[in-house]
Amino acid sequence: MSAAGAEPAVGAEPAALGGAAPLLTVRVDRKVYAKRGGKGGTEAVEAVSGLAFDLQAGEITCLIGPSGAGKTTTLRILLGLDRDFEGAVTPEPSRAGMAMVFQDPRLLPWRSIEQNVRLGLPRAERARDLDGLFISLGLGPWRAHYPGALSLGMQRRVALARALALEPRILVLDEPFVSLDDAAAASLRALVVEAVARSGTSVLMVTHNVAEAIEIADRLLLVSPRPARLLASLPLDRPRPERDRAWADETRRSLAVRFPGIVAQ
Repeated sequence: MSAAGAEPAVGAEPAALGGAAPLLTVRVDRKVYAKRGGKGGTEAVEAVSGLAFDLQAGEITCLIGPSGAGKTTTLRILLGLDRDFEGAVTPEPSRAGMAMVFQDPRLLPWRSIEQNVRLGLPRAERARDLDGLFISLGLGPWRAHYPGALSLGMQRRVALARALALEPRILVLDEPFVSLDDAAAASLRALVVEAVARSGTSVLMVTHNVAEAIEIADRLLLVSPRPARLLASLPLDRPRPERDRAWADETRRSLAVRFPGIVAQ
């Protein structure tokens, strides 16, 4: 039993929410790179092998695995940036309604915050009302400023705003809180959770930070060292407001015992 009085709720794959069809189904049977070897030759490097999962509406899913495991390759595949693999992504990535937030905010330094967000929209939608979005992300006073005037944490808010302005069905986050101080990371995590609650968006987040994932995820996807394969899909059933420090610590320790080398003690 955990210090919070109940065994950490991690187990098998949950059923689809309310029986609804998943927003996205990813199946990567095999992904192989041709890597240049010695004497001008090439060698095959298997990056992913047997990795399959679904994404459900209104769910935050965290993809966790060691460095070099193939997580970025998996993201490229599900985004439609890499089509040279065995398997399938359903629906076609261009029809899935996805938006991406990278580690690097990738803002145009010569454009204002508001212009950076609006330029991410289709041309016909660039004049629409975004007041609510800027206010919800705490960016209202910064709309006319340029990226160089903002901290990294605030720049990442802008990148999040740019993605959310697209009103995506699926929001993909690649290590979005890395290198931020604790306060900035906590603030940004809260904004992501609020956005999901408000819009019903599905989130897939890649992270090395297991404590961070335990704090906000509805489900953890644990993948093996390269070639990446799915080790477990684990629901976290305790409501986020009830995830106290004792429960989180016990959950992490339990995962570390079950998945040594994937989750640190």
